[in-house]
Amino acid sequence: MINVTKTYLPDKRKYQAYVDKIFDSGWITNNGSLVNELERELCRFLNVKHLVLVSNGTLALQVAYKVLGLKNEVITTPFSFVATTSSLLWEHLTPVFADINPDSFNIDVQQVVQKINSTTSAILPVHVFGNACEVEELEKICTAHNIKLIFDAAHAFDVKNEKRNILSYGDASILSFHATKIFHTIEGGAIIFKRKEDYDRAKLLINFGISGYDKVDTVGINCKMNEFQAAMGLAVLSEMKEIADKRKEVWMRYYNRLQSQSKIKLQSINPDFCMNYAYFPVVFQQEEITLNIQRELNKMEIYPRRYFYPSLNKLDYLHGYQPCPVSENLVTRILCLPLFGDLEASVQDQIIEVICKNTI
Repeated sequence: MINVTKTYLPDKRKYQAYVDKIFDSGWITNNGSLVNELERELCRFLNVKHLVLVSNGTLALQVAYKVLGLKNEVITTPFSFVATTSSLLWEHLTPVFADINPDSFNIDVQQVVQKINSTTSAILPVHVFGNACEVEELEKICTAHNIKLIFDAAHAFDVKNEKRNILSYGDASILSFHATKIFHTIEGGAIIFKRKEDYDRAKLLINFGISGYDKVDTVGINCKMNEFQAAMGLAVLSEMKEIADKRKEVWMRYYNRLQSQSKIKLQSINPDFCMNYAYFPVVFQQEEITLNIQRELNKMEIYPRRYFYPSLNKLDYLHGYQPCPVSENLVTRILCLPLFGDLEASVQDQIIEVICKNTI
């Protein structure tokens, strides 16, 4: 069975060596040595400061909202994984949807400007499939309106330009380290803050609001990363070059075969930032074609995914419908193809053959 992604497992001996340290120390959670080591190593690898490790990417979003004091309305994208929207609702914030750019699949900056009002507290864009948003334009907008900017960078691990990592933009960026991501800690996530004071507050909030022995300063939550998660992260991080090289090879194999197909649309990539080859989305001309290809591949035990479906502005539990025609149309015609480092070329050939046969 070929799924849309496959969890990368590092050299077992590396992971075992870290697990042995855990058993030797008896320290399993609560700011252990491996969590601290992973935090330092990620700051070095990503060239960022003020990185807080947490237990998953959804809680990373929720803690960022709390630290930055968001209230009322937050402008966000309808084209993302459901956690982007649901995390806002969970924190009693109101998502306001700005439609997306039909080429990049990222939030449309002009639509964002039109949605800002007196109750807007933040903008929450997503670097969709690791494709960088128009970060500098979004920063200018937030500065002009004195509102916060949080990037959902769940897909954007190690996306950067010659000067900066994508994670250094905005007031905060969040990462997901779920097992399906290119870098993972089994479950996990991180928040990268612009300001040291926000980093310090997040450290307090993720540990129940406890600031010291028998001292509780504020309402907090428990979303700390544990030592076993950190051990996996350290082992995976040591092999990131190999992971990136293999994923690029698979991504390029798709691209070289599909870019010239006139009845297929590929995502337009921001030229100012590098790619991390996290996903390979393909857009077809009609939903019927998309579903036919999905069915044919499923018969072969190959399982692409309709990332993302549905368009989040159409979730049943939202209060009121906000039309986003570009996103609503795109979600009916998109498939993310299987992409992982050891995906065999012969399997890719089968996938490409099915796509080409159905789009002639």
